[in-house]
Amino acid sequence: MSNSITVFGLGIIGSRCADSLSKAGHKVTTWNRTPKDRADETTDASQAAQASDILSFYLKDGQACREVLNQIRTSLRPDHVIINHSTIDLVTTHWLATECSVVGCQFIDSPFTGSKVAAQNGELVYYVGASDILLEQYRSVLEVTSKEIIPVGKVGNATIIKLVTNLISASTVQALSESMAIASAHGISPDSLISAIAGNACGSPLASMKMPTMNEGNYETHFSLDNMLKDANYAIQLADEAELKTPGIRTTADTMQKLCDAGSADLDYSALFQQFTDKPL
Repeated sequence: MSNSITVFGLGIIGSRCADSLSKAGHKVTTWNRTPKDRADETTDASQAAQASDILSFYLKDGQACREVLNQIRTSLRPDHVIINHSTIDLVTTHWLATECSVVGCQFIDSPFTGSKVAAQNGELVYYVGASDILLEQYRSVLEVTSKEIIPVGKVGNATIIKLVTNLISASTVQALSESMAIASAHGISPDSLISAIAGNACGSPLASMKMPTMNEGNYETHFSLDNMLKDANYAIQLADEAELKTPGIRTTADTMQKLCDAGSADLDYSALFQQFTDKPL
């Protein structure tokens, strides 16, 4: 069945998901803060909302989600559903859900894991915080851009899971950077280390993806350092709310902040390795 869908946010992920939805036969409208010169694009957020029944957010952060919601508020209808795929703070997730309930429209908390290649191939993984009935109503739309859909319970649960799993990814790349730097300083070739890690219990798809490019100094952006820093800070907010001490992610976030300040914000977050190469901190 064809649906009318507006994609808000045309970054690395949103633009590719919009293309996949269009290829699948859905009527797609797109909007981005900075126009991208697409044939399906409108520059007015309210008009973008009016054009569709399904409003999919692939926006940068919580502030962007709040700004867009406020821009389209008067255009929202009871038959609308907002599906938030943006990685945002928990407070904003609950705020979006509340604002939707005031209008009478529906809200699905559905951040994703997967970066540029996964989005290109329609192989994202969605965590979904929503009722089973609501998920089933829109499952076919989510399936166009994903390889797996994981129900996680109520609104907010998906946001938390996305933030803590990104915490693991950031911490892992920090650990990989440290291991490569130490091994190299003692005469171990990166190729030897990469091979050893591949056969070790600490090996992972993330390690096999990031270590070769880190060794090459190739930081082509699949998921930006700036976005990973944003997510780390959101995870730290969750820790603070729970009165938990989390020194690992705080240290990694501090390093990411320094690298972003030094000009690496738009690089892939594997640029964490630059702390040991050409970016003195």
